[in-house]
Amino acid sequence: MKNLILTLVLIQTIGQVSFAQDRYFTREGSVSFFSATPIENIEANNEKLQSVVDVSTGAFEFAALIKSFEFEKALMEEHFNENYMESNTHPKANFRGNIENIADLKAKNYPADATAVAKGKMTIHGVEKDVEIPAQLLKDADGIKVICKFNVNPEDYKIAIPNAVRDKIAKDIEVNVEALLKPMK
Repeated sequence: MKNLILTLVLIQTIGQVSFAQDRYFTREGSVSFFSATPIENIEANNEKLQSVVDVSTGAFEFAALIKSFEFEKALMEEHFNENYMESNTHPKANFRGNIENIADLKAKNYPADATAVAKGKMTIHGVEKDVEIPAQLLKDADGIKVICKFNVNPEDYKIAIPNAVRDKIAKDIEVNVEALLKPMK
């Protein structure tokens, strides 16, 4: 009986360890966006992106608190939070989906020239949309590095931009996500 219990505990522990090795996580990723127009360029950075990827299933998520975006000008940051993103009402943006070709990436040991395709739901400003995001997953000595670059149209997420500043904000805003995810323990 003792051996049976010990064996069951060992099997459960091994299962948890192997499961944990397939999941990678960070709270220190970065997300930035850039809006370029002939009138003005707007850039903001957020170094508190949270992300998780499960390489056994392809499940992939990232989330950022809206108030954690930092701008060069304090007034831009204030307008971004209060007037456009309404960050008190919609405090975070996130993506939840799956990396469609995770098995190919794993089989080739995450080559630098391979592009992953993440399909899922992006939620910004309380609006959820189906999206496809191109990404790179690179094996690193410390974990897996994820790099994504995609565009977001503010109108798609019901972000109202007043006519007075419409020409100062790009219709499609470039978003960059970069994170080194380490094995979950």
